[in-house]
Amino acid sequence: MIFGKIEYLNLLPFHVFMKAYLKNSASKISMEYKRGVPSKINRDFHSLRVDAAFISSISAKKSNYVGLGIIAKKDVKSVIVIPSKTNKEDRESASSNVLASILDVKGEVLIGDKALHYALKSDEYVDLAKLWYDRYKLPFVFALLCYHKDKKVYKKIEKEFLKRRVRIPQYLLEKASLETDISKGEILNYLKLISYKLDTHSKRGLTRFYKEAKKLT
Repeated sequence: MIFGKIEYLNLLPFHVFMKAYLKNSASKISMEYKRGVPSKINRDFHSLRVDAAFISSISAKKSNYVGLGIIAKKDVKSVIVIPSKTNKEDRESASSNVLASILDVKGEVLIGDKALHYALKSDEYVDLAKLWYDRYKLPFVFALLCYHKDKKVYKKIEKEFLKRRVRIPQYLLEKASLETDISKGEILNYLKLISYKLDTHSKRGLTRFYKEAKKLT
């Protein structure tokens, strides 16, 4: 199987889990990784170059997915807009660019680790997940774990991931900190803002997002 891997900090716990899960799985699943930013992984998934991946929610509407996602209950700090008279989308993004349009926020969209790095250094930004929550009182679902086949495999991954408390080894935290120029403490604090279970409230947020996105077309 080929899994689309997005190497943002928000998926660090999942990647740590998968490494252990694949090593210890009784089924001995063989998995290769194809790396890229969200927009690229979206294209790879829909062109069948990867078998499964966390796909931007705006691109996942007609795909098969399990109950795992990248979800912000309120603020997130890694999906922001730097106010400006000129709009600029983030090429790495899909859902976040649409979200900025729904919320009618003008400026430069930034997502991922570079956005988090900016937000930790400056207050001059709009947190799109927080603004979404303030307006609709719902979580925002940025991505969903989608698959083309082997549903049982990914449902098992969902079940096992959600029941475990993933501890990130210090050496991986150190590595992530060096790569992003974000301290280990700030990384751990950031991860507290991320949820992965697509619960009933999150599903309502996803449905609302699709409804509002449709109005833009």
